[in-house]
Amino acid sequence: MFGHRQKARGFTMLELVIVVSIIMIFMSIAIPMYNRSVLTARERVLRSNLNMLNSAIFQYTLDKKKAPQGIDELKTAGYIEKVPVDPMTGETNWEVEQDDDVIMSPDQQDSGVIGVHSASNAMGSNGVAYSSW
Repeated sequence: MFGHRQKARGFTMLELVIVVSIIMIFMSIAIPMYNRSVLTARERVLRSNLNMLNSAIFQYTLDKKKAPQGIDELKTAGYIEKVPVDPMTGETNWEVEQDDDVIMSPDQQDSGVIGVHSASNAMGSNGVAYSSW
């Protein structure tokens, strides 16, 4: 009985290396897919926010017969509940597009904001800068 040894139970170093390698391969596939899905979601929110803000600007201009002078004017007039956050910058720092020559309504008297864009200079997944969406 004294000369008989029991074999130690456990994992060998080779087994651990193989398992860790497999986990790293899965992570190298999963992380880019996760990042891409996060970017796609942020771009969808950006498109939705831009559509909502530009529609509110258009509706304000038709109703008031003058363009708003800023995004905050849309909020105070009740056309939007709050100024949405630009998902690309994380702030409410939208770039407003103003033009004195563009008339959006036949009854429009004053010029002002005709649209908004993202303040981010980063490129979108479609190859176009967010600031020109």
